[in-house]
Amino acid sequence: MASLFVVLAIVIAIALGYKTRINTGFFAIGFAYIIGCFVLEISTSKVITMWPIKIFFVIFAVSIFYNFPMANGTLEKLSQHMLYKTRKFPYLLPFAIFFSATFIAGLGAGYFTVLAFFAPLTLILCEKTGLNKLTGALAVNYGSLAGANFMTSASGIIFKGLIENSGYQSSAFSYTSTIFFSTLIIPIIVLTFLIIKDISKLKNKKLEIEVPEKFNSIQKSTLNLIFLMVFLVLIFPILNTLFPNNSLIKFINSRLDIGLIAIIFSIIAFIMKLGKEKEIIAKVPWNTLIMICGVGMLISVAIEAGTIELLSSWISSSIPKFLIPIVLCIVGGIMSSFSSTLGVVAPALFPIIPIIANITGINPSILFTATIVGAQATSISPFSSGGSLILGSASDEERDGLFETLLFKGVSITLLSSIIFSIVISYIF
Repeated sequence: MASLFVVLAIVIAIALGYKTRINTGFFAIGFAYIIGCFVLEISTSKVITMWPIKIFFVIFAVSIFYNFPMANGTLEKLSQHMLYKTRKFPYLLPFAIFFSATFIAGLGAGYFTVLAFFAPLTLILCEKTGLNKLTGALAVNYGSLAGANFMTSASGIIFKGLIENSGYQSSAFSYTSTIFFSTLIIPIIVLTFLIIKDISKLKNKKLEIEVPEKFNSIQKSTLNLIFLMVFLVLIFPILNTLFPNNSLIKFINSRLDIGLIAIIFSIIAFIMKLGKEKEIIAKVPWNTLIMICGVGMLISVAIEAGTIELLSSWISSSIPKFLIPIVLCIVGGIMSSFSSTLGVVAPALFPIIPIIANITGINPSILFTATIVGAQATSISPFSSGGSLILGSASDEERDGLFETLLFKGVSITLLSSIIFSIVISYIF
């Protein structure tokens, strides 16, 4: 009975968040308290400790550091320089948009920030060159997602934290890397097909982009700090994989934490006066933090109630083994159509994966990856955050047509591509 209450609470919290536009995390915290304390008779202090403090700290710390390049215009100027370099190759515009968005998001700007900046620019470039607006929309959305999934960027950090909480501490970096490379490969394949289809229209077009201004001293210093931090965070996990028996590398790798490193680099950035403290703190994604941690509390209550184990056992016993990654991909896509991948889908589905993997013998990396590629596939929907941002960047005249294009063609292309990819990786691994 308690498990039924928890499942209903999760569904109702998502529905209320979608309907009222109030952060789903608040509803999740409320349900965690009511069900945890009055149904499962858990103490109030234990419910409070279910707030995922490690995930909260890492997101908070990393966002503080990456708020510097967003506040001082470093990432915006970098994106302008990258697009300017491709002005003589308009038929490669979708890839230029995709890789520019991927790179900027990968440097820490995050999905929404990059999409909010690139979406209006992309639609203008589509108008100037005759590029199909769906292709442009897919390119910018795919790029923003892939870059944010990078191991040191916003989404990648969240995925790594959730995977560690699921019991895969030693493999979390590897599994997160698989998610990133998967969300990099799928768009390249999809965009290649779309470019081949429209290449004849774009070959003779000229892309008119103004020469961007040079980086100032503050922006150069910011870029140097970003690259140095990314290098430090990535090099030792990679070296530890290559040289697992080296005690020095193993020791350093075990003492590295991206959240703590980000705080050190933030202190350096403050001392160098690369941004104003009030502005940097104000840009912390508090809504995302509340959503992820609030839903995390409710999922912890679900674990106490045995809901996660029941759901995992049902999936493992009722669905044929080869269909499980596909089912997780589709379920993730459906859930993400009305809720956040980071705040709802990943916190809700990741905890069931260890049990499914143990029962079926499926590589957990496949299950984590299938869940995310499916969930992020439907972000292009006008009802989801990504699609709505793109739609909001369109003019009044083209909005209705773009709405139907994103909903019917966009979602079909992205979700089908993710399902096919999930099938392929299931057979390969």
